[in-house]
Amino acid sequence: MSGRATELVARARAVMPGGVSSPVRAFGSVGLDPFFASRGEGARIYDADGRGYLDYVLSWGPLILGHAHPAVVEAVTRAARDGLSFGACNDREVELAERIVRSVPGIDVVRFVNSGTEATMSAIRLARAATGRDLILTFEGCYHGHADSFLVSAGSGVATLGLPNSPGVPEPVSGLTVAVPYNDLEAVDTAFDRHRDRIAAAIVEPVAGNAGLIAPRAGFLSGLRERCANEGALLIFDEVMTGFRVARGGAQERFGIAPDLTTLGKVVGGGLPVAAYGGGRDIMKRVAPDGPVYQAGTLSGNPLGMAAGLAQLDELERTDPFDALEAAARAIVEGILAAARSREVPASGQAIGSMWGVSFTQGPVLDFDDAKGADVELFARYYRACLERGVFFAPSAFEAGFVSTAHTAGDVADTIAAAEGALDAALELA
Repeated sequence: MSGRATELVARARAVMPGGVSSPVRAFGSVGLDPFFASRGEGARIYDADGRGYLDYVLSWGPLILGHAHPAVVEAVTRAARDGLSFGACNDREVELAERIVRSVPGIDVVRFVNSGTEATMSAIRLARAATGRDLILTFEGCYHGHADSFLVSAGSGVATLGLPNSPGVPEPVSGLTVAVPYNDLEAVDTAFDRHRDRIAAAIVEPVAGNAGLIAPRAGFLSGLRERCANEGALLIFDEVMTGFRVARGGAQERFGIAPDLTTLGKVVGGGLPVAAYGGGRDIMKRVAPDGPVYQAGTLSGNPLGMAAGLAQLDELERTDPFDALEAAARAIVEGILAAARSREVPASGQAIGSMWGVSFTQGPVLDFDDAKGADVELFARYYRACLERGVFFAPSAFEAGFVSTAHTAGDVADTIAAAEGALDAALELA
C-alpha cells in the first residue's frame, strides 16, 4: 500500500468505526486494509494512487452502465443546476414512477425512499398492517438491510465479518422474525404450521445475491407464492439487487411470479441513493397519506436521484443489453470454473442476467449452509492475487458479482486470464 492510501486508512480509522462507512468495505476478511477509490470510468475503478482495476463490484450493483456513463452524468448535472433538493414533489419523480410501473409486473403504485433498508423496512410494516399479523418469514443468507427485523441469519455482511446475527436487537423484536433455509419449501410449510395465522409476509431475494449467487430451485418461487396465498400472508420480493439486472422487469418477470409487494434499489438510482417499494393499488392505498401506514422521507424522490435513475433506465430501454450482459457474466463464470477444474480446485458458480458468482466449494450451492462450506482462506489468497492483477471483486466470499455494459469482450478475456494467474498464485501460497 502506498503512502497516500496508508495515510487515508490511518485518518479514516481515527474518525470512523473501522475506518469505513459500511462494514464490508473493511477488507479484513481478505487480509487487506480498506480500498480507497478516487474515481471510476466505464468498466474501471481507480484507487487513491490512480491505479485502474476492472470493476465487478460496480458500487454493489447499481452501475449497470458502468462508471460515470455520459448520459447519467449529463442528466444529474442538468438536475443539479435546477436545485439539489426541494423537499417537495418534482416532475422527474413522476416520470421515474411511471417507468417503474410500466416495467415491473407486480407494481401498480410505487413509493420512493433512499435506501434498500428503508424500502424493506417499509414493506414489512405495510404487510403487517394489511394482514393484522406480526411475524415475518425470511430465508437464511438473504440480506434485506440492517433494520432490526432482518439481522437474523442475514447473509453476507455478518458472515464475512463472523459476527453474531443480532446484537443490539431486543429479543422481542428478533422473535418476530422466523428464518428458514432458502430453497426449502418443507421448512416453509413447517413455519406456517407452527405459526398458524401469525405470519404477515414472507420476504425473499428471488435470486439470492448475499450468499454468493444462489438461484431458486425449480418450483421454489411458485411454491412460495402458492403457500403465501393459501395462508393469507403476503409475498415480498426483495429485488433491490435483481431489479433491472436479471431482466428488465426483474426476477418476477424472468420467473413469471407475481409478488404482492416489491422492493427496488440499486439500478433505479443510477448510482445515487434511491430505492422504492410498491405493489398492487389495493395494498399501497394503505400508505400515508392515502391510508394510515406512516412512512416519510425529506429526500425521498429527490431530483438528482430521479434524474440519474431515469437516464439509466432510458439507456437500458434504448439499447436492450440484457442478453449481452448475461453472455458476458456466463463467460466469466465458465472461464473461472474451467481454470479451477484444470487445477483440481473444487468450485461452483452460475450467472443470472448480469449477476454472477463463483464459490470455492464442490457444489451445488442451494442454500446458505452450502455457501458457508466454501474455502474462504483460498478465496482470500485468490482475492489478493486478483487485485494485484488489476481485477476488483467484492472482498467477500459471500457476495455476487456484476457486469456492466461498459465491460468489453476484451475485458472479459483479461479477467479470465487474471483469474487463472491468481488461482495459481493462491495455490502456491497454500
